[in-house]
Amino acid sequence: MILNCITAKDMNVKKALVLNFNLSSRLIRKLNRNHKIFCNGKVVNISETILKGSNLSVDTSFDEESENILPTKMDLDILYEDECLLILNKPPFIPTHPSINHYQDSISNGVRYYFNKVGLKTKIRPVIRLDKNTSGIVIFAKNEYIQECLITQMKKGIFEKEYLAIVKGNLTKPYIEVEANIAREKESIITRCVEDNGQYAKTIFEVLKEYDKYSLVRCSLLTGRTHQIRVHAKYIGHPVLGDNLYGTSSIFISRQALHAYKVKFTHPITKRSVEITCDLPLDMEKMV
Repeated sequence: MILNCITAKDMNVKKALVLNFNLSSRLIRKLNRNHKIFCNGKVVNISETILKGSNLSVDTSFDEESENILPTKMDLDILYEDECLLILNKPPFIPTHPSINHYQDSISNGVRYYFNKVGLKTKIRPVIRLDKNTSGIVIFAKNEYIQECLITQMKKGIFEKEYLAIVKGNLTKPYIEVEANIAREKESIITRCVEDNGQYAKTIFEVLKEYDKYSLVRCSLLTGRTHQIRVHAKYIGHPVLGDNLYGTSSIFISRQALHAYKVKFTHPITKRSVEITCDLPLDMEKMV
């Protein structure tokens, strides 16, 4: 993938890369080491100065390997793909990343196999990560530049993420904004809790339909803290159904009833708005 610009004034190459492409220092150093920065078609070093009107270009695509992720053949539900992104619908009960107990059966293993099959030699770079038992949209960037762009959008709050959840009981209001800081629970490496000294977190819960013992709600994340929806749902007294970590098990579903169903962001290259949605999986669909 080639990025191009015409420089507006005389300036240092490194400064021009930051100004025109918003590249991180880490990525700039990597591009420099791999001789992937060009001015008027010739390789340049980041310490050089280039003149106004120069054609500055960067080749962000070069061969990389994810040697720690084994390729595993699996059926991937591809929602969207282009030269920059691979967006998938992750089924429940499958982790996003390999771990000690899931060394070869994560979605990342499947993506590694798929990339090998199509001849794409790049690292596995998930942009959206879901818990093992949460279903829905996961995004993989095909190079480091695209990953950085999307993470920057998340930090600026312009990357929209919405979930569908089935929560216990009926909410007192059809629309609830929760602003409650989240921190790691003491003596736990997994569980989070609402804590005044934690990181700022905001979730919007909107009731879509009510049933006798539970409700279907749309959850909009305005921040991206670990387990944010699950922690805030517990905080307002309506834990996600089937969530053993923040609530209790359920006779209705064998995992937390949480599904990442929509993302909306600006494409890093085309600058167009991209909106992807994903239908409920069968175990949640049959409840609503």
